[in-house]
Amino acid sequence: MASKQPSKLSGFVYSNHGWKYSVATRYALFLLLGLVFYFMLAPDLLPKRYDIKEGSYSAKEITSPKQIQDNKATLKAQEEAAEDVQKIYKIIPMRADNLVTSLLDRIDRLNQDDLISQSDKTAIYREEIPRRANDFILNFVASNRSNGTYSDTLLEEMQREIKEQTYVIPEETYIKIPRLTSQDIIEMKPVARDIVTKLMNDQILEAQTARAKVAEQVSVSSLGQRTAREVTQELVRLVITSNKFYDEEATKEAKVQARENTQPVYIEQGDVLVAKGQQITPELYKLLDESGLLRNEVNYWPQLGLLLLSAMLSAGLLVFIRYSGGSSTFKYNNSQLLMLVLVFVITMISMRLAAFIQTDAKPYIGFLAPVAIGAMLVAMLLDMSLAYFCSILFAILSSIILNVQPNSVFDFNFGFFALIVSYVAIFATHRAGQRSTLLKGGIMVSLFGCLSVFMLTLLGGGEWKEVDTLYSIGFSFAGGLLTAVLVIGLMPFFEATFGILSALKLVELSNPNHPLLRKLLTETPGTYHHSVMVGNLSEAAAEAIGADGLLCRVGSYYHDIGKTKRPFYFIENQNNMENPHDSIEPKLSKSIIVAHARDGVEMQKEYKLPKPIRDIAEQHHGTTFLHYFYHKALKLAEEKGVEPDFTEEDFRYPGPKAQSKESAVVGIADSVEAAVRSLRKPTVVQVETMIEKIIKSRLDDHQFDECDLTIKELDIISRTLKETVMGIFHSRIEYPEETKKPKKEEGAVNT
Repeated sequence: MASKQPSKLSGFVYSNHGWKYSVATRYALFLLLGLVFYFMLAPDLLPKRYDIKEGSYSAKEITSPKQIQDNKATLKAQEEAAEDVQKIYKIIPMRADNLVTSLLDRIDRLNQDDLISQSDKTAIYREEIPRRANDFILNFVASNRSNGTYSDTLLEEMQREIKEQTYVIPEETYIKIPRLTSQDIIEMKPVARDIVTKLMNDQILEAQTARAKVAEQVSVSSLGQRTAREVTQELVRLVITSNKFYDEEATKEAKVQARENTQPVYIEQGDVLVAKGQQITPELYKLLDESGLLRNEVNYWPQLGLLLLSAMLSAGLLVFIRYSGGSSTFKYNNSQLLMLVLVFVITMISMRLAAFIQTDAKPYIGFLAPVAIGAMLVAMLLDMSLAYFCSILFAILSSIILNVQPNSVFDFNFGFFALIVSYVAIFATHRAGQRSTLLKGGIMVSLFGCLSVFMLTLLGGGEWKEVDTLYSIGFSFAGGLLTAVLVIGLMPFFEATFGILSALKLVELSNPNHPLLRKLLTETPGTYHHSVMVGNLSEAAAEAIGADGLLCRVGSYYHDIGKTKRPFYFIENQNNMENPHDSIEPKLSKSIIVAHARDGVEMQKEYKLPKPIRDIAEQHHGTTFLHYFYHKALKLAEEKGVEPDFTEEDFRYPGPKAQSKESAVVGIADSVEAAVRSLRKPTVVQVETMIEKIIKSRLDDHQFDECDLTIKELDIISRTLKETVMGIFHSRIEYPEETKKPKKEEGAVNT
């Protein structure tokens, strides 16, 4: 049965069917697919490089290939941020009220010493009071320097500021101080302390500002004696100093923090770096060099990475196809593989077009890409399991081509979106029987695309813009409809160019209003009924062994279309009339009978029916033997007393033998239906015997040598045909009566 099976080497099938089964062509197609991946992904994964010299003029506009940091602009922004930092001042509280109290105590003690003259007291005050004020500041600085409360720089700044703003008591005040009595000083102390405390509680940058308020405070105090008021006023002015000082270290630290906290300035992907005709300055040249856009140093690593990625995608597809068929033969011929490559090209071009109008500000435009078009076409034109695997590849490709992430190769959002809509497209259309089903599938793709986009938005976390979300949902909905429109438009192209017979086309051909079927029905109603019955039988048998049941059913409708040329020479159309074969030579009868296969093919070509349908019409009889007319010719020769001038080969169909499982199944179902119809009262045993006999006869006659039917599959076909025949002809087939069980005797005990 497998005498003409193609030989196998390394898992691939050699055959003499031309380029469609050539191993070299198969390898070339997968290599071509790898190159398609490489060149389609190159704009996204390979950095552009330019041969530009410093000082030259750019011949083209150069844009940023990715988001890169603008060091010059970042440095400028950092300096601006540092300049915006205000000077930092620290408040250093000092107990100047204690100083004024100690000065008044000293005056009180010295004024009570009668041994010192008035002039000597004046001299002592002139020297001692400023010194005590200065020592107070020095002691405060030394104390805080030792305990580390304030930085040395700040304390030095404090000393400098206080020294520059030192108050000089007028000479006449020193002359008046010795005149103060103890009672005057007792009255002066609380007033002086209160004024100092009140004024020093404010932030004082300039001591002169606070000192200007002293006279007013003293005038409203309880001091009534003029000398006491004047001395109090001058002593308070002396002890009041600045308490707010510039902190240089803190300011420098703040400037450093401002620089560090300044966000880097980026040149966004797609921004113009160099305009056409612009001169390349040293700064621009450095920027281009930092961006990796110069050809100074050749870097082959990105090319190698892309080459490996493309090889992995192509090899993964090859391995999946090779091992998904469940046999050692390759699952698809090279014509189908070429179609698969074209599907990938079309799908990637559609992604590339969407990416062309997509921008960083409007990334949602990428959802307009009809990413499910490839999965939908593969599911309807080739295989559902292959479509699932290709969907994964399409998801990877879309995550690269539609990627808007600045420093990432893949964009998860677009990859996940592509996977979801591709799987939905496969579920919605893989068994499509009408063109309208594709539109319904497109709507399903739109709805699930919108749902996945909304889900990704919610899972993104953080704030999300309602307007952008609505745009994303709108573009994804439009992308689903665009997918359906493109698939509806591309299906006829693939069917006509590659001879693919999709389910859609088969359902259209099964319409009874097709001109050939209407001709068959009106001119040969018997043959039409026979064809419908063969279709039912062959569909069931084909599906049982994993063949294309729909192709068998539709092929059966057209397999005897050639009988319409001479309808009455076939028994199913001979109602209440003589058989014309009774009055003609057996050889002529044979020629008329076998011609219906050839005539059918010619008629189908005229109506441009697909080749698989024509093959069933041409091959369903194979090279089977016309026993009846051969024996009739032998009998006539014997009656005439002459030697036969013919052989058995002269009474065989011209073939070819069945080249596919579908043609073989239709041929078996054709014989089974005719045989069952010839039985007047068929029984189950007769049906089983007849089906087994027909299959065995064809097997012994080597009718299955050129197709890949196995003995196991023939057994499955036999059982399926038996069950289907008994279901169709149930009322005609006699079932053996069940043997009646003897009645139990009364009183018998069940055991």
